[in-house]
Amino acid sequence: MDKYELAEQLKYSSSEWLYVVTWNNILKQIFCPFKVLVMIDIGSLRKGQIVSVEAVKVTMELKTVFVIDGSAYFYYYFNILID
Repeated sequence: MDKYELAEQLKYSSSEWLYVVTWNNILKQIFCPFKVLVMIDIGSLRKGQIVSVEAVKVTMELKTVFVIDGSAYFYYYFNILID
């Protein structure tokens, strides 16, 4: 994917919110900051820790990353906590 194709895809996304499907199949929009549970030790984060996501970004390969305390982590290291 070149930078023009990426720019086209990013027109439809935001770093301030995310759509998730809940356990009971409800589509929900959540806004930053939102809480996540750390699933494995990664960087300075420890398994079981609850942290706040400051922003949602994507890589050039369109993989979602969460910005936490100024560092970017792939989304699959976390479980999103929804009230």
